[in-house]
Amino acid sequence: MRSRTSSPRDPFASFVLALFVLAAAGCQSTAPAAEGHPRGARAVGEEVGPDDEAGVEVGVEVEDGEEEAGAGMDPNGRSRSAAAAPAGDGTVLASSRGAASAAPPAAQDAAGSLTAAAAAELVAEAEEELLDLVIKAERAAWVQSNFITEDTEILAAEASERLLSAGVRYAQAAARFDDVELPYDLRRKLDLLKLGLTLAAPDDPEKTAELTRIMSQLESTYGKGKYCPEGGECRDLLELERTIAESREPDELLEAWTGWRTISPPMRDPYTRMVELANEGARDLGFADTGAMWRAKYDMPPDEFAAELDRLWGQVRPLYDALHCHVRAKLQETYGEEVVPSGEPIPAHLLGNMWAQSWGNVFELVAPAEADPGYDLTEILKERDVDAVEMVRHGERFFSSLGFEPLPETFWERSLFVKPEDREVVCHASAWDVDQVADLRIKMCIQQTAEDFQTIHHELGHNYYQRAYNELSILYRGSANDGFHEAVGDTIALSVTPPYLVEIGFLDEEPPAEKDVGLLLRDALDKVAFLPFGLLIDQWRWKVFSGEISPEEYNRGWWELRERYQGIAPPVARTEADFDPGAKYHIPGNTPYTRYFLAHILQFQFHRALCEAAGYEGPLNRCTIYGSEEAGRALNEMLEMGQSRPWPDALEAIAGTRRMDATAILDYFAPLQTWLDEQNEGRQCGW
Repeated sequence: MRSRTSSPRDPFASFVLALFVLAAAGCQSTAPAAEGHPRGARAVGEEVGPDDEAGVEVGVEVEDGEEEAGAGMDPNGRSRSAAAAPAGDGTVLASSRGAASAAPPAAQDAAGSLTAAAAAELVAEAEEELLDLVIKAERAAWVQSNFITEDTEILAAEASERLLSAGVRYAQAAARFDDVELPYDLRRKLDLLKLGLTLAAPDDPEKTAELTRIMSQLESTYGKGKYCPEGGECRDLLELERTIAESREPDELLEAWTGWRTISPPMRDPYTRMVELANEGARDLGFADTGAMWRAKYDMPPDEFAAELDRLWGQVRPLYDALHCHVRAKLQETYGEEVVPSGEPIPAHLLGNMWAQSWGNVFELVAPAEADPGYDLTEILKERDVDAVEMVRHGERFFSSLGFEPLPETFWERSLFVKPEDREVVCHASAWDVDQVADLRIKMCIQQTAEDFQTIHHELGHNYYQRAYNELSILYRGSANDGFHEAVGDTIALSVTPPYLVEIGFLDEEPPAEKDVGLLLRDALDKVAFLPFGLLIDQWRWKVFSGEISPEEYNRGWWELRERYQGIAPPVARTEADFDPGAKYHIPGNTPYTRYFLAHILQFQFHRALCEAAGYEGPLNRCTIYGSEEAGRALNEMLEMGQSRPWPDALEAIAGTRRMDATAILDYFAPLQTWLDEQNEGRQCGW
């Protein structure tokens, strides 16, 4: 199975996600993990990726079908979490007005009125306390990830709990200033504190406790999920994913697909109640519903943001449709028209991924006859005996060529590059800034593979981003919106091209351009195929939160969106007795998903803009910004802003426009589009 890269460890992003984590885990985070949960606490701020799903093991590289895997979450949703026991008294989630686990910070002046001076005092207090707690939590999390014991899990969980409890208190206090006229800087900081909430509990202690218990219940149900056929052995998600990725037997694929979805029907009723409670809390904060609250985090009116996402999808859909047409035709050659009918949605169990969100595992079924790119980077690394440290040095030299300062010596002393032989560690790749200033590190179990070589460049992109904004307020030490950080990492990885490999001496000359189609198709099966899935997860939730999709229509609404956007269908009839959305971690885990869609769009827009800054002329997929200080300056201007300004300001700094633009994806995959159009001549496309 194809594995994925990871998320950065962003301090304020850590705090934002942490509010959700604390709510889901409950206040009893000093207890050992409940039975059925993976060992290893989700470190503060270790984000969920698009591929992360609960139940991954630690100490091994997890090859899940979609992105990051390990401690935390990614777009597959593999949980990197859960040292906390189920929720206790439920006093952890912030209610809209009521007190949380401690009294909120002072938010009023001596006269008791809400003023700009009181807001400034609150922000100053929050900045000081949160910075201190973030650093302590990061240190504990680093030790826990590198020395996995029950004791280190407890220590990390305790540090996380202190940070998260403070975050909840400050979010409550910040919400009290909504109607106070304030200078830009104070308003933005207070909004960031308030919008850190993923779910807002109602102003009722009993309902807050109920919401916390439900969130813990949903995540626990997912994490413990197994398919147990009558008379057979139980199989967990990893085993079932492996079948989906590797088997070419329709019956085996169908059993694995339907088997995993037996875990989610019990989630339906508690999920319905969770929606009711979360909406009540969101309305108390002034939002129409929880979906509107989530969309409000993007520096534009919620409805305008939703329209913006549809506009971006419309730009890239022709490429997706061509890819879908080709993949369906090739799957039909393998499985026959009875299994894969012409002109119909593709059965979801045949695409090599449990959620059909990325299709790289069926590459050999759909690849061109001449898919050889003309070189094998993995073999080059092995032939040259490029060890883990030297692979990272290549990544550092990439950034130095852009004009960035070298990494600090402590980076080389404190990072984890190779899996130790004497202990278990979390091998999931991640980028850290432990002291929030210059204690940069990466944690990987590096192997001599092309994928790890690219992942190193990706992770260092996070590190250089972290360092660029390290002089800003702790509240601004994060990416411009939650899609930017991953986009930056992936942008750097896009520059690992044949011209770059020639520059660093790995290739004597570039392979001919006609060799690119196989590489582009492989990338498209992951990056282009993911786009509609990355969009529809939150489309479904927004409709659920708004009431457009009622509880009686949860499953029908889910499959209508999957057919409309992805052109896929369930391989067997589904009813409202099923709850298929719950079989994807991010739904029971309440992790917003739009960030992954944005990251997939922005990485190509960033790449095109930086290639233009570098003066590159030629096919976009061949561009590398290696050696361009002009590109480095444009990149750094955006990185240094952190999240101190609305994301359109940051986008303008790097791309010269305030509008996201998916046409860069079309430019990048232009040679593949031409090839797909040729292959699809005479085929019945669409669904």
